[in-house]
Amino acid sequence: MTLRTTLMMMQACGALVFSTVIFAENTANDITQDSYLNDGDNNVKDGSNIELQTLQVKGRALSYYKEDEAALATRTSTPIDKTPQSVQVVTEALIEDQAARQITDLYRSISGMSQNNVSTVTLRGFSQDEVLYNGLKGDPFGDFSIPQLFTIEQIQVLKGPSGAIYGAGEPGGVVNYVTKKPTYEQKNTLKVSAGNKDFLSGSIESSGPANEDASQRYRVGIYSDGQDSYRNNVEEENQIIDLGYAWDIDENNTLTVQYTDIHQYISGARLRGIPTDDDGNFLADTSWNNNEKSDYQELDAQVFQTRLDHSINSWLDSNVSVRYFENTETQKYHEINKLIDSSSDGTADTTQRQYRDQVRTRKGITLAGNLIAELGDHTLLVGSDYFHQKNSFLYSYANKADGVSNLSLTNPIYGQDDVNTYTMNLKTDETTTTDQIGLYVQDQWKVTNQLDLLAGARIDRIEEKYDGYKIKTGTTKADYNDTGYSSRVGATYKINDNWKPYVSFSTGFVPQDAADQQKSANGSLFDPEESQQFEAGVRSYWFNNRLNVNLAAYHITRENILQEDPNDSNLLVAFGKVRSQGVELDVMADITPRWVANLSYAYNDTIVKEANDGIQYADGDRFANAPYHQLGLWTRYDFPSIDSSIAFGADFVSDQINRQGQTVKPYTVYDMSWQTQWQDWRFQLNIKNLLDKEYAVSGFTEKIGSFVGERRRVYLSATYDF
Repeated sequence: MTLRTTLMMMQACGALVFSTVIFAENTANDITQDSYLNDGDNNVKDGSNIELQTLQVKGRALSYYKEDEAALATRTSTPIDKTPQSVQVVTEALIEDQAARQITDLYRSISGMSQNNVSTVTLRGFSQDEVLYNGLKGDPFGDFSIPQLFTIEQIQVLKGPSGAIYGAGEPGGVVNYVTKKPTYEQKNTLKVSAGNKDFLSGSIESSGPANEDASQRYRVGIYSDGQDSYRNNVEEENQIIDLGYAWDIDENNTLTVQYTDIHQYISGARLRGIPTDDDGNFLADTSWNNNEKSDYQELDAQVFQTRLDHSINSWLDSNVSVRYFENTETQKYHEINKLIDSSSDGTADTTQRQYRDQVRTRKGITLAGNLIAELGDHTLLVGSDYFHQKNSFLYSYANKADGVSNLSLTNPIYGQDDVNTYTMNLKTDETTTTDQIGLYVQDQWKVTNQLDLLAGARIDRIEEKYDGYKIKTGTTKADYNDTGYSSRVGATYKINDNWKPYVSFSTGFVPQDAADQQKSANGSLFDPEESQQFEAGVRSYWFNNRLNVNLAAYHITRENILQEDPNDSNLLVAFGKVRSQGVELDVMADITPRWVANLSYAYNDTIVKEANDGIQYADGDRFANAPYHQLGLWTRYDFPSIDSSIAFGADFVSDQINRQGQTVKPYTVYDMSWQTQWQDWRFQLNIKNLLDKEYAVSGFTEKIGSFVGERRRVYLSATYDF
């Protein structure tokens, strides 16, 4: 594995440490107690007019792992207990405890979420691939790269349709990444990690005041890693540079600016699954890979985001945000094109391969503005957002007749081909431009001290222009536009401090992409998607807030879902209607003052209700990659006398099916961690997949197979706070 870039970045981290220490010491000398107690006119404050707030004592689990407020569901700072829709927040403390590097490490802690295909997840039974950053569209990780968590402070999940507040989106929910911001207090962290499969990473983060009164603040973060894999030919490298600046212009205005640069390189990718039989048994060793060592997936991305918060008067606030991003995702890889039974024993043992050369580029910008009025018992939100994105896709391929060799499933021999000798054929050269503008209004009404109502509505206008060449259709130019309406109504009620139930009804709308309209098997246009959800739940607290139990039940219907045609991966098909319903249970508990637990369980039943004529799916069929049962556990025990803790995690997912009805076996994996504090150092050992289980996390198609879960990984990290 090439570690040159990693070592160079770690050297840069070391240089930054020394410069940061000098800067921090100078800043600390300037920010004295007098400056904090001085009112700006050289008058010393005596503190007599300071009103002390009553503190509510919480146990460790609710203090470390639970967030009380989130703006995701309403675009306003709203207590989760007063939000009439299921909201789940993964805090920074939980991310650090589980040594999570990407969201795939956290599925156990988000009820109803499991892996679908590469970078997408299944949420409440439906595939969900679009994510938000700080409430805005603009995912820099593209279509096949999994978001990294180095720059992330929280992961928030709003479950169910979010159309009334965010416009077009998947009915299973929306995932929002909250990025780290500049801090008022100086905070410097140096971290190095090592592990099996030659894993090595280094990072430096520094954040704090940039001037005497802390009205200007900064953040600098640098991260680099490199690692091998259990899969043949696979190596991965990530580099991230994250910069931030915040300025309290005056008491009514705060400006926050962020810039992030991302580079990811994975050899032996795009990493696909391994074929299985109908019972879910792998037809090859779990180290098998259809890709050559020279194959790769590379991502380069940049993001710029700024936000201005303005207090107009005592009852009216506003905020304006801009997010610009661009990325290029290059993939040169071998794909399974056909399964071959060369020995004629009834079991496939060889793959016929296709070589693909794909380049995807995306540039986009999101602008959003909100007015928030506190009108007595009403919190009124009026806002608008605009999203513009240009996607380009260039795709060439080579088949067996063009020089691509087959590959054995049982005895793979790599390096037979020189990809430079392949005869390449142009398949797709297309550009899609999307413009979406939305207008929304929302009212949160405090009817009584116990009852809160929420009502919101949104209208979206979406226009797409498609200009492209496809091998089957030739050169095509097409314009599509659509208008969508979404709404949400709900209520929360506080029976007492123990019981806080809620109910809601929400709808969603997703127009079909212009590019997808070109993939209709019979040439007709696909109808837009429409979805609706009924949800009821209760949030409860017991034993003096040592136990928090959240229970939610939901019923979702979704019409006109597009899926890859099982008979032709280049085309799409639509189902008439799919229904998803289920129950989710989330528990946080302080079992003892030293022992905490976080448990998430989900039951989901997603089936096809109305199948269109000519499609292989029939009424009552299960939906792909939608397990009936999921159970995640994370529990931690502290040893205060030695400043240490030990933690244990478990993740169970019941059986699933892939898109062609093949079984994906159930699995259970276990994790453990040890953490200890010594002076300003924190040492942590994490073992993931403790028993080194071989398993599949999800399925795709018969020839692509099932996606392999990560084998045992061991990570040892040392973190220095200064």
